[in-house]
Amino acid sequence: MKVRRVRQQLVSQPLPDVAGEVTRQLDRLRADVRGKSIALTAGSRGIANLAAITRAAGNWLKAHGAHPFLVPCMGSHNGATASGQRAMIESLGLTEEAMGLPIRSSMDVVQLGTVATGDVWMDRACHEADGVLVINRVKLHTCFSGPVQSGLMKMMVVGMGKIRSAETFHSTPTARMKDMILEMGDVILQSGRILAGLAILEDGIDQTAEIHLVEPQELPEREIELLETHRGYFPRLPLEDLNVLVVGAIGKTYSGTGMDTNVIGYRGVRSFEDLESPRIRVIAALRLATASQGNAIGVGLADFITRDLRDAIDEEKTLINVLTTGDMIRAKIPATYPNDEALLQAIERRYGASGWAFIPNTLHLETLFVTPDLAEKLTGNARCVVEEAPLYVTYEGGALQLNFD
Repeated sequence: MKVRRVRQQLVSQPLPDVAGEVTRQLDRLRADVRGKSIALTAGSRGIANLAAITRAAGNWLKAHGAHPFLVPCMGSHNGATASGQRAMIESLGLTEEAMGLPIRSSMDVVQLGTVATGDVWMDRACHEADGVLVINRVKLHTCFSGPVQSGLMKMMVVGMGKIRSAETFHSTPTARMKDMILEMGDVILQSGRILAGLAILEDGIDQTAEIHLVEPQELPEREIELLETHRGYFPRLPLEDLNVLVVGAIGKTYSGTGMDTNVIGYRGVRSFEDLESPRIRVIAALRLATASQGNAIGVGLADFITRDLRDAIDEEKTLINVLTTGDMIRAKIPATYPNDEALLQAIERRYGASGWAFIPNTLHLETLFVTPDLAEKLTGNARCVVEEAPLYVTYEGGALQLNFD
């Protein structure tokens, strides 16, 4: 099969001094933190410069007389255990040694209130602190649409509430999630435990573009504004219709659902409207990212996978995470082939050799490969540069060989 390499001209706007920007933003904080214990939240996503941002925030707090510590806040992720969640943040570089902060990891929670679908909870260490500095990236959510999606409010509602609040939130009918995140968030804000938020925006090639201090009284209005800014950065496929999409790797380091549903155009949620585009006939996934530590949520969004991906799945971690969301399509095991070569040749025999695109994952879309028919459609696209020389899809030991660098 012939393919052409395409370079997307995505928005690139990296902050020149990430740690310095954290300091500048925290200098705007109105609250006095001297002598106070402050919890810093840490999630499991692949956020660029997360270690640098967290370390700078901890250093600022210590310089201003506070006693900061780090709390893993990731709902039901990594087996929903204290040791699993600590191991996850440590794998992201958030160790006690690197951060200069103690880590307090526990699944113990305190009830704050009740909403229609259940109780609202907060991690006990966060609740017993004098304040919580919420750190998270603001972006589109993979399950629902609304003015507030994935960001500071979600970290407060799902991350800080561990599996208990995650179950409450995901028990909400999908159509009402946009309202429930605000209802549960209000309960948390009313607790008085939120010191402030550090909202991170990333550009189109996964670089830190903006960092904003958000005072608790500004939530969620400020997050609505930041989500709109994020839309201008968000990377997308340059095509509306694909016959086959081959995804090199899935995993929570790329998206909360393994593959970003806003990129593939498919949420995998029954009885809820799906995304209108892109329209993709067949999706193949080849690997599970090592950083996902066995959690293969979203594997069911693919139609075909390799044995390599299937063998990398930790069923217990995956099922805990998927069962918490309640969208069980995302845990189903697709048709499995022994290796990349066997899988892709089977798809080609059944669905033809035109209309294919290859991407490394759904987070990094600056480089992709497409078949000649799609390359022709992209010629003249102001956002794309199509390389002249055609390449052939090749395999080494059954593994696909395409250079996305």
